Amino acid sequence: MEKVGADSAALRGRCVLVTRPRDQVMELAEGLRRRGATVVEAPAIRIEGPADGAPLDAALQRLEAFDWIVFTSANGVRAFLDRIRALNRALPDRRLQIAAIGPATAAALEAEGLRVDLVPERFVAEEVFEALRQTGPLKGKRMLLPRADIAREALPDLLRAAGAEVEVVVAYRTVTAVEEVSRALDLVNEGRVDVVTFTSGSTVRSFLSAAPNTGELRGKFASASIGPITSRALRDAGFEPDIEASVYTVDGLIEAIERYFSERGGTPSRH
Repeated sequence: MEKVGADSAALRGRCVLVTRPRDQVMELAEGLRRRGATVVEAPAIRIEGPADGAPLDAALQRLEAFDWIVFTSANGVRAFLDRIRALNRALPDRRLQIAAIGPATAAALEAEGLRVDLVPERFVAEEVFEALRQTGPLKGKRMLLPRADIAREALPDLLRAAGAEVEVVVAYRTVTAVEEVSRALDLVNEGRVDVVTFTSGSTVRSFLSAAPNTGELRGKFASASIGPITSRALRDAGFEPDIEASVYTVDGLIEAIERYFSERGGTPSRH
């Protein structure tokens, strides 16, 4: 993949709306700006603690009982470790094996000094399962999955079907950032946005559910998805993604957006 960094004629003057949570927006926003895009930061979701923290706390009190901790987002990593610190707990002396769904999640773990044992080649839940299966028999393995309140059931279902003992705990919630989304939708309806980026199913749902009539949004912007699971959320909402990253990372998404506009040319939206 080409290194993301240089100013791009394809993105120069294009208005890109970024819907990531505020504390995660920088990497994508700055990468697009370096390529010449005009970026509007419009977080569609906020990350908040679980409505009921008791199941997470109970799991943290007996971490030594698990063979694997499986993280499916950097948000899950941060929420999990923040709660460990709040409880004045530590990871057990018997080192747990740690799996991460992709490089951003792995980087969040490594930034805390934790070694990641497994990252799949493709960054979706089904590939996490396949990678875990290749480590040996899963029957009887005790798996802890700290994750969002609205996460997909694909991974725990596959693990249980393989005989693993799976405990799913809500580590955080995604909540629609109503005011930010409302302002973003105003820009879209005014024709000032060329592309809206989506980096999770929750950003799709929060952004589109705030529109009084989603049908009126069709054709007003190009939708850019970070990968197939996010694209599925767009299709479920009635939008065929215009852009999908072939590598499911922020850099992969930027490259896909650049390629889309490079192939189409045309005049950027007015801002």
